[in-house]
Amino acid sequence: MIHLLAAFLSLLIVVMSVGLVPSALAASQTPPTSPTQSKIVEPSALDLLQDLDALYQKALDATNQGDFATAETYWTQMLARFPQNPAVWSNRGNARVSQNKLEGAIADYNKSIELAPDAPDPYLNRGAALEGLGQWDQAIADYNHVLKLDPKDPLAFNNRGNAEAGLGQWETAISDFKQACDLAPDYAFARANYALALYQTEQTDEAIRTMRNLVRKYPKFADMRAALTAALWAQGKQGEAESEWVAAVGVDSRYKNIEWLTKTRRWPPQMIAAMEKFLTLKSS
Repeated sequence: MIHLLAAFLSLLIVVMSVGLVPSALAASQTPPTSPTQSKIVEPSALDLLQDLDALYQKALDATNQGDFATAETYWTQMLARFPQNPAVWSNRGNARVSQNKLEGAIADYNKSIELAPDAPDPYLNRGAALEGLGQWDQAIADYNHVLKLDPKDPLAFNNRGNAEAGLGQWETAISDFKQACDLAPDYAFARANYALALYQTEQTDEAIRTMRNLVRKYPKFADMRAALTAALWAQGKQGEAESEWVAAVGVDSRYKNIEWLTKTRRWPPQMIAAMEKFLTLKSS
C-alpha cells in the first residue's frame, strides 16, 4: 500500500508539470488556424490527472483482488505516460513477481533503481525476486543495501534471514529474524520464520513455545497451525496435532502439498521432514 500511494502522489506532481508544457509551446509555435480548420484540443492537466487516477484505482483494485495480470496491464499503461517514474516501475515489478515473472520483475526493479538509487523499496523487492531464483548472495547484497539506507528496516532483516536460510546459514538467519521481531513486535511472519529456524537448529521447546504464542494471538495463522501439527506429531502428541491440522487446512489447504511447502513457502528441512512423517502416517 505504501508503494502504491507513493506512486500515485509522485505521479500527480508529474502530471501538473506536464500539463503546463503544451500551452506554453502553443503560444510561440502554433500557427493561426483558418475558420475551416478543425481545432486540436490538447488534454488538460485535469484530464491527465483524472486519467491517472482511474488507472491507479484500477491497478489497486486488481491487486487487492489478486488479479495481478490485470494490475500489470494498468501499471504498463501508466508507464506509457510516465516512463520516468520509479515507483510505477517498482509496482509493476511487484505485479510480475506475484505471477512468478521473476526475470521481468528484476528488469523493472533495475529501472526503478536507475531512476531512484536512494529509494529502499526497489532493492527490497528485487531481493525477493532474486530469492525466487535461488540467487541468495545477490539477494543478501540488496538487503544489505536497504539496511545501509535504513538500519532499522524489519522487512530487510526478515528477508535477509530468508536468504541466509537458503544458504543453510541457520544461526545467522535466527539472529536476523529476531532482529526483525525486536524492531516490529507484531511482525507475525518474522516471528514465524524465527520459530521455524529454531526448530531447524533443534531448539524444539523454544520453537514450539513461539508457535503456540503466535497461534494464540492469531488463531487463523495457518502457517503456524500447520507447523505445530508437524512438531507436536513428532513429539507423539497425536491428538493435539490432529486438532491443529484441522484448523490449519480449514484456512489454507496448500499445507497438504509438500512441494509447495519446500519450494514456495520454503520451510526448513527438519520441519519438512516432520510434516512428511505426519502426512504419511495420516494417509496410511
